[in-house]
Formats: sequence, C-alpha cells, structure tokens
Amino acid sequence: MRAVEAVVVLVLGATAVAAPAAAQQPAAPPPRAAAPAAPVATLARVGEAPPSEVALGVSLPPNSVFLGSFNAGQGQRYYLYGSTGSFADLVTYYRGVLKDRGELVFDAPATHMFDIGRFREESMAFPPSVTVKDYTWGGRGGYLNPVRGAQPARYPTIVQIVPATAGTP
Repeated sequence: MRAVEAVVVLVLGATAVAAPAAAQQPAAPPPRAAAPAAPVATLARVGEAPPSEVALGVSLPPNSVFLGSFNAGQGQRYYLYGSTGSFADLVTYYRGVLKDRGELVFDAPATHMFDIGRFREESMAFPPSVTVKDYTWGGRGGYLNPVRGAQPARYPTIVQIVPATAGTP
C-alpha cells in the first residue's frame, strides 16, 4: 500500500442561530479562520548543487538534469531530474538498476514507482522511492525547463527521488 500525502486546509465559519428574545444571549464572535498553511513543498536554495548518487542512494539515468529539490517535511527532501529519455526507457533503466519491477501507480499520466527503502510513518513524510512520470501524456509538450531559454525547453519525463535517509544534502 502506498502512502499518499495531501495538504488540506479547512476554513470553518460559524453561523449564529437566533434564539427567542427572552432567552437570547449575546452572540459569541465567530471563531477566527485559521490562516492558510504554507505549502509543504517549497523549492530549495537558489543555485543549489545537485546531490551525489551516493547521497541519493540510487544511480541517475544518462542525460538527466538536476532541476531542484523540495522540502518534503519531517527532515526529508525530494529531488527532481528532467530527462530527454522516454517514460518506457527510464522505467526499463530503473528496473535494471534496482533489480525490481516497481509498480505502475497511474495509467494516465503514466507514473511508475520503485521503492528504495522502508517507509517509517513516524519519521517520514514520503516513502523512499524513485518515481518516473510521463509529462507528454495527452499531447502535452513535457515538463517546462525552469531555466528560461535553456535546451531542451521541455522534458518529456521527470524522475523524482526520495532518498532513504532523511536530511540528504
């Protein structure tokens, strides 16, 4: 079973109900709405260096480009890599490297996940894993390159790596 995380912010409002005039008490002010929570996933430092394959605990496909890292919460980060390789080629690559078939978790857009460590719910926000996602699904042009004017302008496939150890540099 996969852990799926979602951030949901609920804003509750109060509605005053009128009571008979004789028994009416001063209405309490409605509770304050909670301020929206900051997004859990925030981009890392500007110009950060890509982590080594040793720090990630997994090798990277040829022609992959480090796009950035995000704070996943609970001391974890996840790392995004753009690739000009096809979804099928990258899934085949990781099947060979990890000696694991992984699991197709979504058909559309195609998303394949490989576990690379044990998920500890008490200390992790995401399971240690490699996720490969097809960004050309439905005729889309791919994942936009965050560097304006860089080539390629879009990556057909993105690889997300959540290392097995928290606090990976």
